[in-house]
Amino acid sequence: MSDKTLFEKIIARDIPAKIEYEDDLCIAINDINPQAPIHLLVIPKNVITRIGEANDTDQNLLGHLLLTARNLAGELKLSDGYRIIINNGPHGGESVPHLHVHLLGGRQLTWPPG
Repeated sequence: MSDKTLFEKIIARDIPAKIEYEDDLCIAINDINPQAPIHLLVIPKNVITRIGEANDTDQNLLGHLLLTARNLAGELKLSDGYRIIINNGPHGGESVPHLHVHLLGGRQLTWPPG
């Protein structure tokens, strides 16, 4: 069990989280350190360590994550705009070695983000 990522533990319900959405391929939860009024993480149930290590065979899953984030943005009425972010590696802001998509919205987002 100690080899599981934080997100695998959440998916297995070993750690509680506020789940906003779930299907056979992914789960969407509220970020515990939100950077915007709406900050969800869309996490694949199949572990891909990071986008830089994804394979061509992950194409459908990666597309599913982005479309899920888009659908959630619609449900959350983020018609004024939102941001989708995928961090890759420690210098990219990755804190959990399990690919996930950040969905941020609910306020004016600035650029550059980091």
